[in-house]
Amino acid sequence: MINEQTIKNLQFDQMIREVQIRAIGEYSKQRIEQMDLQTSVSAVESRQQETREARLIIDSGQHVPFMGLTQIHRLMKEVEKGLLLTPGELIEVADFLRSNRMIQTFFEKNQYQTPLLYIYSKNLSSFLAIEESIYQKIQGQRILDDASKSLRRIRKQLNESERAIEEKLLKFLRHPNNKTMIQETMIVKKGEHYTIPIKASYKNKISGSIIEQSGKGQTAFIEPAAVAKLNEQIALLKAEEVAEEYQILAELNGLLSEHELLITNGIEAVTTFDIIFARAKYSRELDGITPKVNKEERISIKQGRHPLLPPNAVPLDFQIGADYRGLVITGANAGGKTLVLKTVGLLTLMTMFGLQIPAEEGTEIAILDHLFVDIGDQQNLENALSTFSGHMKNVAAILKQVTRHTLVLLDEIGSGTEPNEGAGLAVAIMESMYQKGALVVATTHYGEIKRFAEEHEDFVPAAMAFDRETLTPKYLLQVGKVGDSQALWIAKKMEMSDALIQQAASYIAHKKYPTERKLFSANKQKKTLSAQRLEYEERYHKGDRIVLTETKEVGLIYEDHGELTVEVFVADQMRTVQRRRIRLKAKAQELYPAEYDLESLFVDFQTRKRKKDIDRGSKKAQKQLAKEAKERMQRNQIE
Repeated sequence: MINEQTIKNLQFDQMIREVQIRAIGEYSKQRIEQMDLQTSVSAVESRQQETREARLIIDSGQHVPFMGLTQIHRLMKEVEKGLLLTPGELIEVADFLRSNRMIQTFFEKNQYQTPLLYIYSKNLSSFLAIEESIYQKIQGQRILDDASKSLRRIRKQLNESERAIEEKLLKFLRHPNNKTMIQETMIVKKGEHYTIPIKASYKNKISGSIIEQSGKGQTAFIEPAAVAKLNEQIALLKAEEVAEEYQILAELNGLLSEHELLITNGIEAVTTFDIIFARAKYSRELDGITPKVNKEERISIKQGRHPLLPPNAVPLDFQIGADYRGLVITGANAGGKTLVLKTVGLLTLMTMFGLQIPAEEGTEIAILDHLFVDIGDQQNLENALSTFSGHMKNVAAILKQVTRHTLVLLDEIGSGTEPNEGAGLAVAIMESMYQKGALVVATTHYGEIKRFAEEHEDFVPAAMAFDRETLTPKYLLQVGKVGDSQALWIAKKMEMSDALIQQAASYIAHKKYPTERKLFSANKQKKTLSAQRLEYEERYHKGDRIVLTETKEVGLIYEDHGELTVEVFVADQMRTVQRRRIRLKAKAQELYPAEYDLESLFVDFQTRKRKKDIDRGSKKAQKQLAKEAKERMQRNQIE
């Protein structure tokens, strides 16, 4: 028995959805969701043979004649309830019944290629009489005139009556006395009435009934008295037609009801074919193979791939159950340890479901009674469980159910608590599961668990390969090797000091750590803060040459605003910039003599400043401007 949590953790629910997508019938999709995983070798072998034979049909380019399958289950349920199917629905049922006969013929033709599916097809019945009855009386969405003598008579009378009405109305339209009253020269059908559009001003001059008026009231749709009796006759004939059509539909639905059991059996049989071919379609997309299966607890995966990963993902070679019953996988974080567990578990479930698996020929899968998984964050806020408590609750439940023919996949066993206690508990858990007869695959970082795997006669260590040059995982499982977390190697590659690395290695090896207290002088800290304050309070001076660190432009300091910004003259314009975005190139005292007029460096700025003062209405600037104007006038007069 495989529980829902295992199915979810191994993402097998996604596999089920992929198969559902490829099924045709809605009932088939429901059945796929309800399908059990087989735990007997013979049942799994049968499912695998079904999929393999269906795959042969697909690969050969042939198509099984599935017709009318989409909603046949629902339609027959309506027949069971006594509801009448519409003409269109009856055609769907007829298509389905026809497909029963065609599927039989199809597999008879392919019986040597698909012997098992041929045997299944013999269970299909022929419904030739029913399908012919439906096809003879219905076409598309309409009951044919020849479905019965009465219907043919009724429809003939309807056609004659409608032609008579049309002739009378055309005669009315063509009469010269009526032309001035007619809004448009046409016959308009309003509901069941044939009408003429008449100008509203003449509506009371026409002998007949006003059936409807236009929205603006300019037109009245009048049924002339000359055709009223014919319209009544048509209404009666329509009622007769509906009654006769009802009788025909009831007769056809009755045929279905009489053969309900056989048709239901046909639905189940064709649905089985639909499910098998849905599995085969998905298996083909995965480029899957049919694995060997056994009940001897042997798993041997050759170049297996996780079906949800890209095709170029590193394939997995994996074995357990033949030479050893326990495997402990170590290695760096994100190195693929968890992926190994998921791949092994998922390929096992796919096999038991009847799917081909993405691996190479020679792959062998054990058919299990139980498969348990402890992967991911088991934290449960509602029950106030920590991650470690959640894992332990899950593992405790697993321990109660472990027997022979059980595979247990444990990710980062013992983690989430004090390492020594966690490692000891993990070893005890694995040993208990082993004693009960389970196959155990676990991942870990703990050295004690690694040593357990090395020393136990029926456990084997394995490591995920790691490229030390590029600091990247290779996602390659190496059985018989012991890996580590690569923490010291990565720290060294990140250019931490050799002394620090050696010290860490010593701590790991000897478990001895420095414990003496060190006193830190308050004066030193105060001096440091004082030095920082002096550095912070350093100011720029007018005329200092600076570089803008982002644009590499060279400029001059005009004014230091204090803590955050300075005003600089760059590219013939003033800019306010953050002081952290400039760097001193040379001080003004080094560039200019002591008596040098630094203001002359910023003439353009003074001019702009003056204009700005004028624009804002400065009295001082206005007086200066007036003074200069007066001086110019005096000079002009002199000249």
